[in-house]
Formats: sequence, structure tokens, C-alpha cells
Amino acid sequence: MEFFENLEPMLRVLWLIAIPASIIFIIQSIMTFTGTDSTDGLDADFDGNLDGGHDAPFQLFSFRNLIHFLLGFSWTGISFFHTISSFALLTLLSVVVGIAFVAMFFLIIRQIQKLAEDNSFRIERIVNKTAEVYLTIPAGKSGKGKIQVSVNGAFHELAAVTDEENSILTGTLVRIIRIEDGHLALVQKL
Repeated sequence: MEFFENLEPMLRVLWLIAIPASIIFIIQSIMTFTGTDSTDGLDADFDGNLDGGHDAPFQLFSFRNLIHFLLGFSWTGISFFHTISSFALLTLLSVVVGIAFVAMFFLIIRQIQKLAEDNSFRIERIVNKTAEVYLTIPAGKSGKGKIQVSVNGAFHELAAVTDEENSILTGTLVRIIRIEDGHLALVQKL
């Protein structure tokens, strides 16, 4: 504690901001990399409609962003305390670097979100795709058969009907024309 007592008041304040902000940042980073952090800084830490109806990639006012700002602010102030003699200039530089830390986090999150991929199966995406008959499809919608279709590298088995005059046998390639009743594929022989 003798170290803090000998410091100038402004430098002491910067250290008192830097140490807790750094510890919290390290804890947040460890939690993020181990998967125990349930959020990625995209949601606000309080209930409020701050996005104005826009689909923003993250909330500006979050605890994580506060820590990023304080980290940039305090360490810049400590680093340049003896170099920059003007208190106003030092404060301005520290604020700018703190804002740059938040902006850098924002840019990193946007780049990570570009890597996100929606691989969930949606039946409407199979229209006009080619499939293989798995169980014979009876003619004229008189009964249901089954088809196998590959979507995003995964095979899906679906109930299928046809309005053709002849049954479509197992192993035949078919084109999916449309989806009926939200789950039934209407197919025709290729």
C-alpha cells in the first residue's frame, strides 16, 4: 500500500481503476473461452429499448463495454502520465483510447457474427431440390411414400406424394415441386 500512498492523486485514481478493470477483464475472458459465459456482450445488462428499433449487433451500454472502456482509459492514463504534462490532453487521449477499445470490441463481434451459420432444417428450403425415393410413392396421391433429401450435408427423410399416374419406385430420383400441409413433399419423377 505504500506504493499507492506515494503516487500523485490522479495517478492513484488511474491505478485504482486499472487494477479492478483488468481483473474483471481477465475473469470475463476466461469465462468466455471456457464457455461458462452465457452472453457475448450483445445484450444490455438492463432492460431498456436503446436500439431505437434497429437491429444492432450489440448494446452500447453493457458491463463488458464499460470494462473495455475503463481498461483503455486507465492504462492509457497510466502509460502517458509522465509523458504528457497537460491533464486535459491526457484525459482526452485516455477517453479516445477507451472509446477505441469499445469500437474494437464492436468490430471483432461483427466479424465473429459473419462466421455464424444457420444450419437448421427448414422444409421450405427443399423446394426444387433433387431427392431419392426411399419407400415407393403410390400414384395419384393415393398414399404416402418416403424420400431422402440432402440439405446442408445432412440427409432428411420426409413423407412424399405424387400426382403422377404411375407409382414412383424406391431408388428413383425425383424433384420436389412444393410442400403441402407444411410437412408433405409433392414430387415428380426426373
